[in-house]
Amino acid sequence: MLDTAIQEDIHRLWDELTDFEAGQAEAATCHLQVRLCDMVNARNSTWGGAIRLQAHEGGDGAAVGEDPLQGWRVAVTRVLHPFDELPAAQEGPFKELQRRWNSREIDPSFLLPMREVGRFRTYGLRRDLPADWFDGPAYRAFWAPHGTHDAVWVGFPINGDAESHFGFYAAHTFTAPQIALLAYALRGIKWFHRHVMLTSGPLVARAPLTPTERKVLGLLLGEASEKRIAEQLSLATSTTHQHVVALYRKFGVRSRAQLMSLWLSWK
Repeated sequence: MLDTAIQEDIHRLWDELTDFEAGQAEAATCHLQVRLCDMVNARNSTWGGAIRLQAHEGGDGAAVGEDPLQGWRVAVTRVLHPFDELPAAQEGPFKELQRRWNSREIDPSFLLPMREVGRFRTYGLRRDLPADWFDGPAYRAFWAPHGTHDAVWVGFPINGDAESHFGFYAAHTFTAPQIALLAYALRGIKWFHRHVMLTSGPLVARAPLTPTERKVLGLLLGEASEKRIAEQLSLATSTTHQHVVALYRKFGVRSRAQLMSLWLSWK
C-alpha cells in the first residue's frame, strides 16, 4: 500500500495531465515521465506503442503459432532524454532494440512483456531476469554503456491488439515500493494511454506518424489554421497541406471535424 502523501502526489499529477490541451499529448507525456522519474530516481524514460498484427501472420510470413512474440511488434518508441553521444539516432539503443524485436532476433529480455500479455502488468530487468543475463551480450551492448543498471516497464492494454508501455531506467535497482508507485500512477489513467496511442498513430492510424506529422496533428487538434501551422513549424503552406492530407488518410477521415470527432470518441 502506498503512503498517503505519495498517493496524493500522484493524484495531483493526474490533475495536471487533464490541464493539457488535446493537441499537447507529447508535452503531457514528457511531463508525466519527468514527474515519475523524479519520484523513483530514474534517469530516463521511454514510451512504446505495441500492436498485434493479424492473427494468421507474424508480419514477416511466419505464422503466429511459430512466433514467440505472438504477432506483437513495437510500432513507435519515444525517448524522454535524447542520447547526446548518438545525435543521428535520438532513440539510441532503443531504436536497435526495436529493430531486433520486430525482426524476431529474440533475446530473453524480449519475452518479459509477453508474460500475461493483454493484462496490466509490470516487468523489469533485475526483478525478472537471471543474474547471468547481465554478463551477456545484450546487457553489455544496450544497457551498461548508457549507465542503466536496472529498467522497469509498466504495460497497459488498450484493447486486444494494442498496448501502451512506459519504461524507466536507473543507475540503481528499483525497489518494490518504487515499482508499486509506477504501477499505481500509470494504472489509473487509461484515457491518457489511449490519447498517446492515438496521437502517435498505432491505435487507429493505418501507419505510424512521422515526427512532423505528430507536430501538425497537435496543432490541428488545437484548431490552428493550416497557414498558422505552417508559420509555427516553418513549413511552406503547400507542404503543411500535404501533411494534413496524409494525416486524414492515415486516420481514415476526410475533414478536421471528423478528426476531432475521432478524438472525442476516445476520451
